[in-house]
Amino acid sequence: MQGLWPVPMDVQHCPQAAEINPVLVRAFTAMRSLQDPDGPKNFYASADDLISRMQLPEFSVLLNFIATSVQHVAKQANAQSWPAGKLLMDLQFAGCWFQIQNGQAFHDVHTHGNCSWSGVYYLQIDAAAERRQHAELGECNGVTRFYGPYSQFQAGAYMDMGNAYLQKNSIDIQPEEGMLVLFPSYLPHKAMAYEGKKDRVIVSFNVQINARSGNQIHAYTGT
Repeated sequence: MQGLWPVPMDVQHCPQAAEINPVLVRAFTAMRSLQDPDGPKNFYASADDLISRMQLPEFSVLLNFIATSVQHVAKQANAQSWPAGKLLMDLQFAGCWFQIQNGQAFHDVHTHGNCSWSGVYYLQIDAAAERRQHAELGECNGVTRFYGPYSQFQAGAYMDMGNAYLQKNSIDIQPEEGMLVLFPSYLPHKAMAYEGKKDRVIVSFNVQINARSGNQIHAYTGT
């Protein structure tokens, strides 16, 4: 027996989080005030062009940390798939944006397109022990929930003990300030409702990785 097509995910912690996070939170809060002063107070999502607009050195530190982490997880995930020998790779951010959330706002289930890897970096959020005390949201307050890639096929699926391994089809990641979560772009996920003393401030991004010699590693076959 072998388990086929596993879902690779990775969690890293930014060593410079204590220095860069407060600066970026202030910058993003100011950007929100300028761009959407009359918008809803409990949720804001910026455009995905932060890389061309944000010039702070702290943002460059974050991008370097993200790029290094993506390179590491992509290399591990593709260890049995990439051709042997030296490959010249180009990593490109296909989009990068920030979100600010509070007042029980949430971001419903979605996937990301036009990329192979996506991720979320937590700049600011209440500690887990404080979030859990919320009378309504409890353990789910502010978590990021990921769903198994087979979830779309389960609506009318038959369930018994023979496929019990499919029945728990989600996992909740408890955010921490300075935490980076990397995942394949096809994986459905959701930002659960959050309410806390601090705003939940995150940076999300999409990444493409292309070989300079071309991305085709398997010959195309036809009938």
